[in-house]
This record gives sequence, C-alpha cells and structure tokens, in this order.
Amino acid sequence: MEPNRSRARSALALAALLGLAGVTHFTRPKYYDAIVPRALPGTPRQWTYVSGVAELALATAVAAPRTRRLGSLAAAAFFVAVFPANVKMALDFRDKSPKARAIAYGRLPLQIPLVAWAWNVAKSSP
Repeated sequence: MEPNRSRARSALALAALLGLAGVTHFTRPKYYDAIVPRALPGTPRQWTYVSGVAELALATAVAAPRTRRLGSLAAAAFFVAVFPANVKMALDFRDKSPKARAIAYGRLPLQIPLVAWAWNVAKSSP
C-alpha cells in the first residue's frame, strides 16, 4: 500500500474512532456520567456533553487534511486529559465482576497507544 494512502487511512480511522466515541456521549450519557471525576465543577452530564462535543470536533479536524496535524495533536492532548476519568472508572470498578474490572483496568494502558496513534498521525501530516 502507498505510504500516503496508509497515512490517510490511519487518520480516517482515528477520526472514525473519535466520532463514534463522541456520538456515544449523547446516546449513552449515563455511562460517561459515572466516570466523570467529582472534583470537576458542574454536573457530570455537562462534562459528558462537553467531552462528546470535543471528540466530534476532533474527529472533524483529524478527518480534514487541512486541519489534520493540529487536530491530531489536540487529540493526543485530549487522550491525556481524559485519563483521570479512566483512573476513576478503574477505582470505582474494584468491587465489580471480573469482566467489568478487566474492561475498566484495560482502559488504563489503552491510552498509551491512543496518544501514540494521534501523535503519529500529526507527525505524518503536512
């Protein structure tokens, strides 16, 4: 596969992931409300919607070649910024079923490849 085509596919896959995640903030907000750190001001639902809008905006920026570099850098920063929610989820799920715990704990190291993916898309964008 051509390098340019491969880079474009990687960027579009990242945009699709961000877009899907953004949509789920509106279709399944209770899931996200539960993992919003309580130290944040406002209500969990406000943060759920704000992060959903952010992911949709990031998806749009990453999908467009003209804004891909900046959008990918912002996506990398976003993946770092939401890490506390994943930590909260892992802590909250300590007493859940083994399957639920595995999902919650599995999200923690998943942030590393997401940040790297966004960073690589940014590096390979003009």
